[in-house]
Amino acid sequence: MTTNPDLDAFFAKPQPWQDEYRALRALLLGLPLTEERKWGWPCYTANGRNITLIHGFKDYCALLFFKGALMPDPHAILIQQTDNVQSARQIRFTGAADITALEDVLKSYVAEAMAIDAAGLKLPKRSPDALVYPDEFTAILADHPDLRTAFEALTPGRQRAYNLFFTAPKQSQTRTARVEKSIPRILDGKGLDDR
Repeated sequence: MTTNPDLDAFFAKPQPWQDEYRALRALLLGLPLTEERKWGWPCYTANGRNITLIHGFKDYCALLFFKGALMPDPHAILIQQTDNVQSARQIRFTGAADITALEDVLKSYVAEAMAIDAAGLKLPKRSPDALVYPDEFTAILADHPDLRTAFEALTPGRQRAYNLFFTAPKQSQTRTARVEKSIPRILDGKGLDDR
């Protein structure tokens, strides 16, 4: 595979995890993938579909597999970032030596990810009933049947986005403020990010 000139600057600029990014790139360039930039990060695709993404955080850099939840993990190295991440899984690194030591394993995981994607496998979608609403939102819904009706009319993805937004704050006061601020949008049938 040839490098994507759009990403050459990303790999050349001094930044945290630069050696690790370069090591991951070298490994992935040896596989039948296409190198692209998505969400500002190097993304590797097959047949136009996302397979894996290199990205960095404060304490580690990672190789993310978009359908990682479907992958076998014989080395127990796939990590779910948060409970809200349904499908993606990461392999985390804190040094280039970690990548070198796992080179053959990483290649086998990428091959597995490509096979899963080629087979068209997908995780079953979560039911909106599986959402656990914060008490503050439940109380407001109980007092406003029109709000409940409008919320239930939203798509499952919009309901989930609101629920994530409402449950994120640690303080009840902030959760309540977020719910109250969102009421007009919900009544208008709009999602959290709709314009």
